[in-house]
Amino acid sequence: MAEKTTRSLARNKHFSDTPIPWLFPLVLVLGFMFIYPTFEVLRYGFTDASILRPSYTYTLNSYKSVLGNPVTYEILAITFIFVFFSVVFQTLLGLVVALAVDKGESLKLRGTVFVRVVNLLSWAIPGVIVGVVWGFMYNETGTGILVSILAKFGLHGVSFLTTPKTALACVIVANIWRGSAQSMILSYAGLKTIGKEQIEASAIDGVTPYQRLIHIILPNIFSVITTNLILNTIMTFNTFDMVLSLTGGGPGRATEVLAMTSYNAIFKTHSLAKGSVYATILLVINSIMALIYFRAIRNRDEN
Repeated sequence: MAEKTTRSLARNKHFSDTPIPWLFPLVLVLGFMFIYPTFEVLRYGFTDASILRPSYTYTLNSYKSVLGNPVTYEILAITFIFVFFSVVFQTLLGLVVALAVDKGESLKLRGTVFVRVVNLLSWAIPGVIVGVVWGFMYNETGTGILVSILAKFGLHGVSFLTTPKTALACVIVANIWRGSAQSMILSYAGLKTIGKEQIEASAIDGVTPYQRLIHIILPNIFSVITTNLILNTIMTFNTFDMVLSLTGGGPGRATEVLAMTSYNAIFKTHSLAKGSVYATILLVINSIMALIYFRAIRNRDEN
């Protein structure tokens, strides 16, 4: 009897020493908040469900309708243009700010903390508010900030959000401003991992700042930049709130990204099925980017 009790206590102690009791609540939360909703989105894509009626049947017509619609591919093209230019310039701007702050700290200049705080404000502000603020900036009436500035230089009648060709560019600029903060944080953290000895040795050897950037700094933070690019891409593909409050996807469909198309399909045309199909396409894209991210992280750890 005593031996059985000892074995039972040993088993209980062994179980308590495993991470299972600690991970179980997390698994429940993930299952309830992420896995189940994802399953429901995938399931509704194979139905004709509408938010106006409780009944539905299983069918492939929603996928046929979405994938056979030329508008879908137009929206995908707009989304990829939006993502590409946003991510490239977010990463570059964040890197430039990080380099400037790091250099300022090495020279013991005042204001480096202020620059970091100001840059982080764009990340702290909700996307809806960012859209509203940039809406004031792009306002084409006399109260518009940019219109007033350009008028002082003799430029009148400049269109921002009312012309399809310029509207997407304006939304991209707003999103670059919004997303550069994350790029700055990651780039700044990467710069801090570079040993000062390398920088000082390169200066003694007569290496120019450009050569130092290309041959020392960028190779040392290459993994950080890769991670930054992937994370920015995932976040930009899911951008919705800022575009909604800034342009609503207009004029026409000039700024309608994939996440907004899913929203419009569900809440404007009331088609839960088609909205789920668009969401599934976005999920596939994000899953591919997540796999690339994990692969990049693994390669970085191995190296």
